[in-house]
Amino acid sequence: MSVVDQIAAAIGKDRILTGADAAPYGKDWTGAYTSHPLAVLRPANTAEVSAILKIANETKTPVVPASGRTGLTGATLAEGALMLSVERLNEITDINVAGRTATVGAGVILSNLHDAAEEHGLIFPLTLGARGSAMIGGLLSTNAGGSNVVRYGSTRGLCLGLEVVMADGRVMNLMSALHKDNSGLDLRNLIIGAEGTLGIITAAVLKLRPKPQAYATAMVAVQSLPDALSLLHILQDETGGGVEAFEYMPRSYIDKHMQLFPGVAGPFDQSYDVNIMIEVAATQAKDAVPNDDGSLPVVSALEDTLGAMLEDGTVLDAVIAQNDTQRRDIWKRREDAGEVAFFGGFFVNTDVAVPLDKVEAFEKALTPRIKAIDPDADEVIVAHLGDGNIHHTSYISRNDPAVIGALTEAVEDVVQELGGSFSAEHGIGVSKLETMKRRKDPVALDAMRAIKKALDPNNILNPGKVIPD
Repeated sequence: MSVVDQIAAAIGKDRILTGADAAPYGKDWTGAYTSHPLAVLRPANTAEVSAILKIANETKTPVVPASGRTGLTGATLAEGALMLSVERLNEITDINVAGRTATVGAGVILSNLHDAAEEHGLIFPLTLGARGSAMIGGLLSTNAGGSNVVRYGSTRGLCLGLEVVMADGRVMNLMSALHKDNSGLDLRNLIIGAEGTLGIITAAVLKLRPKPQAYATAMVAVQSLPDALSLLHILQDETGGGVEAFEYMPRSYIDKHMQLFPGVAGPFDQSYDVNIMIEVAATQAKDAVPNDDGSLPVVSALEDTLGAMLEDGTVLDAVIAQNDTQRRDIWKRREDAGEVAFFGGFFVNTDVAVPLDKVEAFEKALTPRIKAIDPDADEVIVAHLGDGNIHHTSYISRNDPAVIGALTEAVEDVVQELGGSFSAEHGIGVSKLETMKRRKDPVALDAMRAIKKALDPNNILNPGKVIPD
């Protein structure tokens, strides 16, 4: 029997898509990475995932795990491989209110987990633009970040336990709800961020947090990025670390957004170079119970801070959301970043991280290097300023591999000079393999290869991704 026939006998034909039925799975959200999977497997439980990998390992057939396929790096490219979709592993098996944890399958969609937690007055604080399609398995496999990292950390910091099916089909049970566990190597954190190259995540225990009782959300224009950083520190000190989002949208981003969405107004009556989206959350009643005049203390506190900075000239302009509709409009401007980055012409998109105080230096150093390579190029930046994560897009004048390569290396050069990382939250996939070769410490690469060889000796798990040959 063929490998597909063997798997059908083990888990049932109804779990398998081939031909035209499998074709939609060969394309990701970007449209930049297309492939033709040998078959798409949709197991309904961990035992079926185990049976699939046992057969794949014995036949040395590549298996590419996939979740919502909302990634940007080609990590689910599956040419001639078995694609294993976790979409049916979509059960939220437990919301533990007392322990503030959620036990979920890898196929649970992020927004569904948000809704389930909210019913209990809790939140799962990871949030990003693709929350309506991104799944927990993919978010863990890429160690996704999002807009609330400044307060809650990346996905790795929000995970307590994992269930993982290894390359040979054995199930590794790390489904602990413990906040402390020093019993040997940290295998959970090794699997998180590995993009399915070391094992396939089937379930997880995740941390929940109390739902904020009120929000203060604003768009603020400041003189400079150092002034923005000062504002962040002041707000963190005054709110006890209550800043949940601190997002940088420069003039270039605002202009591009208005071009893409012509019916949407800009954040202010005039244009500014440095625009910051701020959200402060109140978890204590004293900050969330309305004053006699109906105002919220958390909003009043933000108004007072911004007012003082308006007087000294640090803040140039500010608009504070007065209701949920205005708050959603402010958030949408930021969450449209994916559409903005992929809008129009040829481009080079990067996802980097630098120390918080080096974001301005990144901008100033990179722009002249881009112009030296392609004088007609434009650039757009949007950044999670609270954690130093910059999404930089160069719109180039022609689809020239030499220009693309030179621009990519220019970004790498600046990041390395500033002590940063060439990959912040999108993962490696295939798009950053050459960068890994050039920039990752060679000893670290050897260690990665040794771990991969030990856990997946037949190289069936998402081969050709993350770790360069």
